Amino acid sequence: MKVPLVDLKAQYQELKEDLDAAVVEVLAGGMYAAAENVRLLEDEIAASCGVKHGIAMNSGTDALKIGLQAMGISEGDEVITTPFTFVATIEAIIQNGGRPVFVDIEPKSFNIDVSQIESAITQRTKAILPIHLFGQIAEMEPILEIADRHGLQVLEDAAQAIGSSRNNKCCGSWGQSAALSFFPTKNLGAAGDGGMLITNDDEIAAKARSLRVHGMARQQYLYDDIGHTSRLDEIQAAVLRCKFQKLGQWNELRRSHADVYDHQLKDSEIITPFVLPETTFHSYHQYTVRHSERDKFMAYLKEHGVGSAIYYPIPLHVQPAYDFLGYREGDFPESERACKEVLSLPIQAHLTTEQVEYAADVALHFVEERATA
Repeated sequence: MKVPLVDLKAQYQELKEDLDAAVVEVLAGGMYAAAENVRLLEDEIAASCGVKHGIAMNSGTDALKIGLQAMGISEGDEVITTPFTFVATIEAIIQNGGRPVFVDIEPKSFNIDVSQIESAITQRTKAILPIHLFGQIAEMEPILEIADRHGLQVLEDAAQAIGSSRNNKCCGSWGQSAALSFFPTKNLGAAGDGGMLITNDDEIAAKARSLRVHGMARQQYLYDDIGHTSRLDEIQAAVLRCKFQKLGQWNELRRSHADVYDHQLKDSEIITPFVLPETTFHSYHQYTVRHSERDKFMAYLKEHGVGSAIYYPIPLHVQPAYDFLGYREGDFPESERACKEVLSLPIQAHLTTEQVEYAADVALHFVEERATA
């Protein structure tokens, strides 16, 4: 049996009629850049996350970058985050002239270790950038308390967490703003790149709308800011609007697959995802386990037809491009250990229960074979 990590073809087949019609309608209408579908998608996503504004962009990376710029992050400002994340998180800080200041992760949830944040704050600190990694919202209540106490802003990296909630409050509605990603493999994925900044702050929203179109705000060809070209196109918005109607169902399927893994792997040496008690809904962008012999585990899964992936194999503080930040191996031991042990198993919505059960069985057989070797 084959158990793919991602199956975008199956997703397309489920919605083929609606997706084809939506794309053809855009092509026939002749309005391809930031027209009605973009505006409607912005309203729909914002409403679902419980915020006032959605500003669609051409990637989740741009949503982070423009979000920070709209919040006023600039040359020399420090932004606290973790090194166990996708590189876009810190690219956005650095490209605004800021400096990422790392703190380690909490090893169970993989999210930022809240107990380490205050010791990293300096006079140059302007913001905290927590990541809702793998679909689980970070511990936002204490993060916001720290931010309020020190006069800091908070931008949520919610690229992997659309549909997630904590204490009945949706991702993206906690900080001053939040970035979503619509990369094709995300829970809500476009047929290409896409992203969105969401916020309740009118000024941040207005600034972000200007920045995504070269800094134009008041009238065409009048530039109030040094901006970007970061429009989401109409075809991507039309695709996303079709898929958005299925997001709740697809996220529920992911959670049900997680339940299967949890049940079958609970007594094994494979460490399954830890769900924070305040989590209302975990969207399981990834089902990420830990094992001390991760590379052998991954090879065994591949041999038996089960897809897997490592998110992330090398922490950002030891990446060669970021030597100038001055960090060294050993600075963040939990992030470094996670990079050596984590492995994401297939969790996407278009798997059958039988496929998930098979993947779990293969994982258990790996453990059993090790025990008898």
